[in-house]
Amino acid sequence: MSDLQSNSTHETSLAAKIEAMLFVSAEPVPVAQLAAALDVTASVVERGLKELDDSLVTRGLRLQRNAGRVQLTTAPELAPLIELFLGLEATTHLSRAALETLAIIAYQQPCTRPQIDSIRGVNSDGMLKSLLSKGLVQESGRTEGPGRPILYSTSPEFLQHFGLSSIIELPPLASPVSTEEDGPDSVLLKG
Repeated sequence: MSDLQSNSTHETSLAAKIEAMLFVSAEPVPVAQLAAALDVTASVVERGLKELDDSLVTRGLRLQRNAGRVQLTTAPELAPLIELFLGLEATTHLSRAALETLAIIAYQQPCTRPQIDSIRGVNSDGMLKSLLSKGLVQESGRTEGPGRPILYSTSPEFLQHFGLSSIIELPPLASPVSTEEDGPDSVLLKG
């Protein structure tokens, strides 16, 4: 029996097949594309992704999901080691205004510049340009309203930068609460 024949008797797991496809992909891959390549349903791929995700917990890679797409990334806790290994310069810090704008986009996405401006109370053109150039946000379409403003959402790089595997891992926003002493018009944030 040849090596090829003996290897064919060992069935490669679905998780291993998915891992191999994600490894060679330069971009995040839609679950539907994985399902088509494997000739299985999306729910079968999801089970394989869960198995792969569980097996990666003790390794240097993680699955990252964004907008129905999935990709392999390095574990966030290994970022300093990877930056040192690749000789990357220290990451630049985001200004308070940039972080504010980024937070609005992360929690309200997709959203338009006028919506961001309304929340911030100032023009956000400069902050949007900066976040776009850093790859933390992306244009994700246009609204149907007058002027068809651009919609902005976070990018896969945003998830990588903040060590998230999915946008659903963002911490919950504090709920505004009013106190009896302050009256109904007074709002405090829970902390």
